[in-house]
Amino acid sequence: MAERILHPSGFVSEDIVMIRRCALFGIMACCMAGLAGQLSAQENEDGRKTLVCSTTQVADFARQVVGDRMRVLCILSPGQDPHLYEIKPSDSRMVAQADLCLENGWHLEGNDWMKSLAKDAGKPIVTCVTGARAYFLNDGDVEVHDPHAWFSPLNAAVYVRNILKGVVKIDPQHKDEYEARSQLYLAELAALHSWIRRQVNKVPPLKRRLVTSHDAFNYFCNEYKFTASAPAGWSTGDEVGGGVTPERRREAVESIRKFGVKAIFVETSVNPELIQQIARDAGVRIGGTLYSDSMGAPGTAGETYLGMMRENVLSIVNGLK
Repeated sequence: MAERILHPSGFVSEDIVMIRRCALFGIMACCMAGLAGQLSAQENEDGRKTLVCSTTQVADFARQVVGDRMRVLCILSPGQDPHLYEIKPSDSRMVAQADLCLENGWHLEGNDWMKSLAKDAGKPIVTCVTGARAYFLNDGDVEVHDPHAWFSPLNAAVYVRNILKGVVKIDPQHKDEYEARSQLYLAELAALHSWIRRQVNKVPPLKRRLVTSHDAFNYFCNEYKFTASAPAGWSTGDEVGGGVTPERRREAVESIRKFGVKAIFVETSVNPELIQQIARDAGVRIGGTLYSDSMGAPGTAGETYLGMMRENVLSIVNGLK
């Protein structure tokens, strides 16, 4: 018979083993209970209604309206181009979770991919740009809506009101809460509009010529009395036909030189190569990188619509004044 070893505590070795086993089982039971609690919490969280948005701007507007009351998912990641995006099977799975889909509209989502996803899944969809002040692009015989309406904070307010109407329809119980958040955010958009007007007044009117990679900034330019030019990259109209030609590039260089433009700007969601080449040919500098069809990554100044607009304005003013 093996000798039993007495532990200083007074227990023999077999007792110690049993105590350790019991303690281990107790720890495991606590962990399992905690895990079950976490899973239960996740199930409760997943029980919230879900909004699936096409673009980062639309998703940010939605979060301002619903707060944590609903889940807000976004198909596009920061920096992705909605014009050229090609849907994936994971997008269909995401939309399948939606109680409501939100899109920009006016064909920002090339070939209306968000409408197609919502239709295939049998989900309701809100077109956020509906009712916004429209700017039209001409490309030969084709006239299309310029879909970049959010670059006017006054139009951004239209997006917010459309989202509010949509979420109240699917969750009328919390209407007062959604309306309160929306009113607060609309006040922030009004303050942003006033701030932008003060900032751009630092740029003399004759220097307010904004040259960018593609025609995303017409609403901004119309609102704040800039002349917009997008000679280097494809335009929204070019998606219907046309494209960048050597003649168009020569015209851009001549225009930049003629008007004494100090700087031109690249965009976060457009390849900068063409605009950089035009800057070299025209002998001007790159004034900065502007957020255009997508907001910035989490942790950047452009991760929200308000932050994106502030950063753009500061870059433009500092580059041109």
